[in-house]
Amino acid sequence: MEPRPSSREPEQITFGPFRLSPGARLLTEEGRPVGIGGRALDLLLALIERPGRVFSKRELLSRVWPDVVVEESSLRFQMAGLRKALGDGRNGARYIATQVGVGYAFVGQVNNGQVASEARPSLSGDLRAGAPRLSSFSRAEALPPRVRLIGREADIELVLGLLAEPKLLTIVGAGGSGKTALAVETGHRLSREGWEVSFADLSSFADASLVPSAFAGALGILVQTEDPLAALLAQIETRELVLIIDNCEHLVDAVSRIAERIVEAAPRVSILATSREPLRARNEQVHWLGPLQCPADATALTLEELSGFPAVELFLERAAAGNAAFETSVGEARLIAEMCRRLDGLALPIELTAMRAALHGVEATFTDLGKRLSLLWSGRRTAVPRQQTLQATLDWSYDLLPEVEQRTLERLSVFWGPFPVDAARLVVADGGIDTQAAAAAVDNLVAKGLIVPDRSKHPDFYRLLEMTRAFAKEKHSVRGAEDVQDTSRRHAAYYLAGLTQAAPASEEGFERAARWSSQLGNLRSALAWSFGPHGDLEIGVPLAAVSIPLLLSLSLLVECRDWCEQAIARLDDRHRGTASEMELQAALGLTLMFTRGSVDEAEVALRRALAISQALADTWGQLRLLARLQIFFERIGDFRSSMMWAQQAVEVAKDIDRPEAIAVAASLAGVSQHLMGNQALARPELENAMRLSLPSRRSWTLHYGFDYRNRSGIALSRTLWLQGYPDQARQQVEQTISEAAALDHPVTYCIALLGAVSLYLWMEELDQAAATLDEFSRSSELNGLGPNIAALEGLRGALAIKMGHPQEAIASIRTSLARLQSNRYEMLTTTFEMALVEGYLESGRGSEALDLVQRAIERCKNGGDGFALPELLRMQSRIPNPSCGRAGRSEELLLEALASARQQGARAWEVRCASDLARLWIGRGRLSDAFELIAPLHRSPSEGRDTRDMRALDDIWRLVSSAHSQIGTARTTDLA
Repeated sequence: MEPRPSSREPEQITFGPFRLSPGARLLTEEGRPVGIGGRALDLLLALIERPGRVFSKRELLSRVWPDVVVEESSLRFQMAGLRKALGDGRNGARYIATQVGVGYAFVGQVNNGQVASEARPSLSGDLRAGAPRLSSFSRAEALPPRVRLIGREADIELVLGLLAEPKLLTIVGAGGSGKTALAVETGHRLSREGWEVSFADLSSFADASLVPSAFAGALGILVQTEDPLAALLAQIETRELVLIIDNCEHLVDAVSRIAERIVEAAPRVSILATSREPLRARNEQVHWLGPLQCPADATALTLEELSGFPAVELFLERAAAGNAAFETSVGEARLIAEMCRRLDGLALPIELTAMRAALHGVEATFTDLGKRLSLLWSGRRTAVPRQQTLQATLDWSYDLLPEVEQRTLERLSVFWGPFPVDAARLVVADGGIDTQAAAAAVDNLVAKGLIVPDRSKHPDFYRLLEMTRAFAKEKHSVRGAEDVQDTSRRHAAYYLAGLTQAAPASEEGFERAARWSSQLGNLRSALAWSFGPHGDLEIGVPLAAVSIPLLLSLSLLVECRDWCEQAIARLDDRHRGTASEMELQAALGLTLMFTRGSVDEAEVALRRALAISQALADTWGQLRLLARLQIFFERIGDFRSSMMWAQQAVEVAKDIDRPEAIAVAASLAGVSQHLMGNQALARPELENAMRLSLPSRRSWTLHYGFDYRNRSGIALSRTLWLQGYPDQARQQVEQTISEAAALDHPVTYCIALLGAVSLYLWMEELDQAAATLDEFSRSSELNGLGPNIAALEGLRGALAIKMGHPQEAIASIRTSLARLQSNRYEMLTTTFEMALVEGYLESGRGSEALDLVQRAIERCKNGGDGFALPELLRMQSRIPNPSCGRAGRSEELLLEALASARQQGARAWEVRCASDLARLWIGRGRLSDAFELIAPLHRSPSEGRDTRDMRALDDIWRLVSSAHSQIGTARTTDLA
């Protein structure tokens, strides 16, 4: 229990510009008495007794209302009044902090010199108790800029209180009522107090199917899947955070469904949404944001009394911001109060009206406003009154604009979300408005509050408020279809020109392209118009092509695939055989591989792209496409064709004669040689690829679709192990995984992890295999990589068999194989069949094992996974064959396996085959033959003595060497 505070009351307490005299119950600011109610003063006295300590709501209720039972709303009301009296939050001043769901603490600096702040140990033990640790998404910088809210403290306190426990809460109100500002302020306060907060603005999304991607983007989650919602839920199911979703009304059905899924799957996530109507989702709580308070009758009120109403206060503050010389009399203040009432207390119309008053005076503004609203009330609209008022305000603001500014505002409605100022000038300008006039018009609209700066993206970015954009878009449609189409064409042409200049193949170009990510909403809008009924394919096809690097850099594989399909379907003679078609076909082939598997359409697209690159004599393009074709055929298990493409890449790289080109081709050749079973040829190619390749760069990875240094590293580690260098193999695979993780490219990372899992299974380092498989599972499922997810069950089964649990594992592997083969993904077929053979043997199912291993051997001999042939032959030697004597057949198979291993230069397989054959010969009494077989293998290894295979070889060696020694002694005696 905490000690009670001293009963000795201090004479005076000072903090900031304030002086508090508890005995006199007086609070002054710079010597002037502060008007503060008795209950609010009691709250201040209670909190300031222990600066930094969080007082629970129950404690404060009992202190301030000791003999009265009151609701918490009374506490919130008095706390709001206290904060207003102290100017809490104004100009950076901070005196009272809220612990959401708990209580309040005084955090100002008092006269004893102790500071109650978030850095104080006492506060970190109280205010932050139970709060989640900050992450990269909980910083205030990740939220939109905050603005000073007027008259919303009670709403903020209510929202904070409701979010004390995870729930779905929607702030609902009319357009322009301040929903977004309230949500942003709530986010900043939660972030300041340690909560993880993310912000998703849906205003730039027109397609409901993209809502999960918007949420994932706000949370920093890479999505590369047909089902982005699944990836999102997998990431947040155990996190504790608050997700703010702004501007939901145009996507309310989709948001409602997704919000329900999030609430069900992630019980520690709170959702705070803003919308003009409730989501009507299960377990939703709704906070209706009412109008700012304004006087019903201002005729008898003084200037000071009028200024105390939040709506009037907001008007006066915004007018003063628009004109530093703005002053008002009591008569004008009454007109202002009446205007606020007519504007229904909505924040945005009040701000627009205040800006007008700052320039033209209160009386003239009042007269014009009355006329405009009277015209509207005569029946031009049938919407609810608040919507009528907002529409009237925008109509009035629009009518006051000069013609050039009206046209400018209309044309700017083509933008979705933030846009750069140079884009605004170029899109607005035409034969009637030059770029200079367009720039001046944009500046004037900013000054009038119809365009607002958006500093969250870039210093020169602007945006239209959502309701302003909708209004301007309607006006633009009335202007005429021709003007709308011309504006849309200039809008699309701007993004075509900008993305064409990005040149993403270089690291600098990639960074330039990445900066266009803030314009994704505009890019989508431009593409949708280009391929729409009134669009322009002359812009749309090349725009889709130059959009590919940006979409891939954002891991939007599904969206990239869809735009490529749309563009290719609309190709005509102007675009067939061009560089644009080459890029579209190349991207389509790549994205199909990762989203739908190795389908026929992917091969068709890649072959078509290669043909175009050859016709254009684009050698770099040929190298990139030969690489993708090599990987495509590798994934479908056609290793001979894969080798053919690799050899073509080597010839093209010779023509290019650049180290990076030779490195890519060497990687392709080395991987192919490794898989075909030519380890002696594979190793120099792979080492050459590693030597010539630059450190992995995200730009080149995205350009080629794969990281070739990573693929070379994985293949080299497997080759090293097969050649009998397990220590070097282990070191190489660990380095490759580390580099892949640093690259932040999920496909590359998963390729490295998959190669590592297979290597650890070969080495029978099962703990390491299990840990790597867990990471592979997490990354694959998080990013929705379909073939990888299909492989997970089989990999877990292979590991279970190695650990001695074959029964359940057999069904898992067979299911996984079927799923992979349905997608023409054969890279793991031999690996899984080898595990199945082992599982069948351990389960006493010899006939199934024999049938499967014979089919696998036949495939490997006909161009499949040649590297596995020695091991498959060795495994067959262990299977009883009813049609022939096992002993003779086993020796024959082991001799064939041994010869194959030696031909491949696969010492690891050779050791296993020799060990099995030596055991067979020992059983037949052929100790000398076993000695001669084992001796060179036992003497030669420079590393790997601690591996399971070498320990088994040592056991055999001790047996045969001892017997050989005895035989030698006996022969010597006989000769004597």
